[in-house]
Amino acid sequence: MCFIFLANCILFAYALSASAQTILRGTVFEEENGVPFANIGIENSSKGTSADENGNFTLEIDNPEAAVLEVTSVGYFKYRFKPDTINGYPSNIRINMKASDLLLNQIVITGNMKQTYLKESPVKVEVLTSAFLSKTPTNNIVEALHTVNGVQEQVNCGVCGTNAIRINGMEGPYTLLLIDGMPIMSSLASVYGLNGIPTSLVEQIEIVKGPSSTLYGTEAVGGVINIITKHPDESPKLALNSFFTSHGEWNLNAAVTMKSSNKIFSTFGLNTYYNQYRFDYNNDGFTDIPLSKRISLYNKWEFNGKDSGKSSITIRYYGEDRFGGQMQWQPADKGGDRVYGEAIKTNRFELIGSSPVRLFDQDIRVDYSYTLHKQDSYYGKTHYKADQSVLFANFVWDKQLNNHNLLTGVTVRNNQYEDNTPASSDEKIWVPGVFVQDEWKLNHSTLLLSGVRFDYHSYHGMIFSPRVNIKQKVGEYTSLRLNMGTGFRTVNLFTEDHAALTGARTVVIREKLKPERSYNANLNLNHVFIWGESTGTIDLDAFYTYFTNKIIPDYETDNQYIYYTNLLGYAVSKGVSFGIQQSFLFPLTISLGGTLQDVYQVKENITSNDEKRTPQLFSPKLSATFTVSYIIKPWELSIDYTGQIMGPQHLPTYASPYERDEISPWYTIQNVQLNKKIGTRLEAYVAVKNLWDWTQDSPLIAPEDPFGPNFDTAYAWGPLQPRRYLLGLKFTVNQ
Repeated sequence: MCFIFLANCILFAYALSASAQTILRGTVFEEENGVPFANIGIENSSKGTSADENGNFTLEIDNPEAAVLEVTSVGYFKYRFKPDTINGYPSNIRINMKASDLLLNQIVITGNMKQTYLKESPVKVEVLTSAFLSKTPTNNIVEALHTVNGVQEQVNCGVCGTNAIRINGMEGPYTLLLIDGMPIMSSLASVYGLNGIPTSLVEQIEIVKGPSSTLYGTEAVGGVINIITKHPDESPKLALNSFFTSHGEWNLNAAVTMKSSNKIFSTFGLNTYYNQYRFDYNNDGFTDIPLSKRISLYNKWEFNGKDSGKSSITIRYYGEDRFGGQMQWQPADKGGDRVYGEAIKTNRFELIGSSPVRLFDQDIRVDYSYTLHKQDSYYGKTHYKADQSVLFANFVWDKQLNNHNLLTGVTVRNNQYEDNTPASSDEKIWVPGVFVQDEWKLNHSTLLLSGVRFDYHSYHGMIFSPRVNIKQKVGEYTSLRLNMGTGFRTVNLFTEDHAALTGARTVVIREKLKPERSYNANLNLNHVFIWGESTGTIDLDAFYTYFTNKIIPDYETDNQYIYYTNLLGYAVSKGVSFGIQQSFLFPLTISLGGTLQDVYQVKENITSNDEKRTPQLFSPKLSATFTVSYIIKPWELSIDYTGQIMGPQHLPTYASPYERDEISPWYTIQNVQLNKKIGTRLEAYVAVKNLWDWTQDSPLIAPEDPFGPNFDTAYAWGPLQPRRYLLGLKFTVNQ
């Protein structure tokens, strides 16, 4: 009897305690979308739960009157509340989260050629959104990339402003440039083409550091930059943006979006840039920056099918007249030997498309592009005329098989190039290829991405490119990524090394140049931290690239020649970098980044069995970037302060009497911009570029005798344009 009585007491006490519990049911969301797998916990307690993939949750609370709940999710600010202060308590609770500026819930495609949440991607991808691009007072992609850690603009010609993008110290040709996933900015187009992409057309820029040849083929050795243009179905009905600078630069962006039906959208865009202001800040007798008149016309169509998915087609025309040279040069001097000038005329046509098709009872995505690039130029008295056409097609099949996601495809590329230079060999190259990629989810915390690609090059035969990527979740907010792969690249001297056309040097190719091959490894540690009500991220990276054959121009043996040979030895690019971004609940965002790198080549001497180590020119040992953004909400005013700090760089050497410093000094380029909203449609902004008015000395050697044997334009290592002021207006009419 005593035992029965005791048991009943225990059951009665348990029933009382159970009846005191409150069951909360609700949804965690951001705008109208559920926040998947958000964590809901009771403050100062180990009790909690997680939302499902739609943001729905259920949680039992013993004492709801005294409880304080915390809701956290990667990429969102922490949310704290007392249950009885929420509408719908105790059921149908709606918790509206605020996304931070960390972009961890951003969708990216470049790392594995399909849509993936940034925080879930097995490949480390850096994202620059259109909102980020608007913080930098510029009208082209190259200047916007100045604030990306480990990314550097290299000016290859101090007269005409030829530039390229370096990733982790490697020269521009090692970075593959894509537009909407299509490799249409390579070879001839890469010389001036980047300057013709206005930031107004960009939805986001995705950057992958390290090899991606398995998916994108040759040239993806140092990394990939994918410029994704805006989607018409998400664009405003009308967008106008124009600015004018104190140096006489005028830029206009205009875009009109039309909705033909619920399934058909189209955007027509125009960008024009005009700069005819000549100045000689460094007193070398030459224009410090090239003059330019350019126009870009753009039309993108999107078709939203009910079952077949989304199709798109884009057409763009780009034309530019560019000049750099002696201050007294006039168009009548073109091609003459009295006054030196470099006049470059470019006409370019692009067609890019993507469409899903049904083939063999399977869903296939077909991507295609065609580009025609024509350049007619005069470099002093040297006439350079070149045409290039590139046809590219990609057939991709994506299939989910249990915990494997299989991506396989067939590609074909046809590249035709011809110019009028005596040393040129016209090219007609076919490169068909096939690739296979398997994304294998081993468990909830480990993801293995492996792939292999086979290409057949018309000149070099079969090319094999494997890669392996591992993503390991080592904590709730900590991930480790390891990327390993190989790279393969052929060399096009007269488009990649513009010194072959400018200055007085003669190019000498001493032997048949073999393709460049490389092996690369990148290790990334990413941690998301929650500090009070705010969130932040920390990234630590280590990278290493080893070249078995690197084609390196020799500028130092004789200052009248550029010698090209296969490297008898090897080359290395290695280093570490860090990045930290803090997004506060009050409207302040801070990001800092730094890169320490060592880039060099080692030449072997067969006779003496010695090795000579030579540092890579124009690659700083240390560089850093920063961005500080603050919003004064009552005034609807945003303030953006951006900058880049560059450490010393090794520079070309010159014989007497033209000696110059062989190591550059430290320098910094900083910009500030204020943006004011006026009503719902109008914005005004003012900016100061190169705030501290820092420029290098003349980038020219022997500018007093530009037709002589010692004239050289390759000593450009720092900014050439001094401080300037910018005033602009934006007008937007949303759908």
